Amino acid sequence: MEHLAQRAVITIRERFHEPLGLDDLARSVMVSKFYFLRVFRRITGVTPGRFLSAVRLHEAKRLLAESRLNVADVSAQVCYSSTGTFSRRFTASVGISPTHYRRIAQGECSEQPRVLPPVAPAGPVSSVSGSAHVLGTPLSPLCIGAFDSPVVQGQPAAWCMLDGPGTFSLNNVPPGVWYLHAVALGDHTANAFTSGHPLLVGIVGPVQITGGTHVRLDMAVQPEDWTRPPVLLALPGLDPLPGSAGPRPLRRRSAAFPPACRTPLDDLVIA
Repeated sequence: MEHLAQRAVITIRERFHEPLGLDDLARSVMVSKFYFLRVFRRITGVTPGRFLSAVRLHEAKRLLAESRLNVADVSAQVCYSSTGTFSRRFTASVGISPTHYRRIAQGECSEQPRVLPPVAPAGPVSSVSGSAHVLGTPLSPLCIGAFDSPVVQGQPAAWCMLDGPGTFSLNNVPPGVWYLHAVALGDHTANAFTSGHPLLVGIVGPVQITGGTHVRLDMAVQPEDWTRPPVLLALPGLDPLPGSAGPRPLRRRSAAFPPACRTPLDDLVIA
């Protein structure tokens, strides 16, 4: 039932500024919400709520980079009723505050985004290594990290950067369940879900890591498609790039601000 998930993703990308709920999305594809939830998660790897939240924050990145709207107005445009909540979620997901992101994206600050070195965990740790096989031509370093989420957001537990395809090694990976993500700027034709230079992305996981072990995992890195939620973490050499912010809504909408929004999907259990 892949077409159901794809239609729902189109609805999310077109109507993220509206107060969408699980019932709304299930009605848009004309199935029960319980069946829809199972199908959507199986196809995309995340719940509709997490996908919607990622699309909203990614659109906020674009607005901060390309518009003069203040942070409160950007928050309202992406259906947050509280600017404080928006700023906290943006900072936790993107790695820098909305104001700092704007300053970098609009050339007011020469500093580029950087991923902070992970804190060395206490106790036994593991290493993960393998090969990154890339379909396409990377135009930026290939960023690889171990994250606790199927969305590229927040601080990775382990991190490395490659000049291109090849072998990678992540050290000091703490025990837990992790997703290995790879991201690079790609040199390929944009599609309906992307603009400018789309991304090359790869994911392996969830992977259970126990302490004191070595795990080998190979990764396929290829052009992102409609099934992938947007990359939120601001990455060095890749983001923010004005005019190349990645996935966009499929249809432009009025500049009028949306009505007050409820955000039931943001509060779904997504573990």
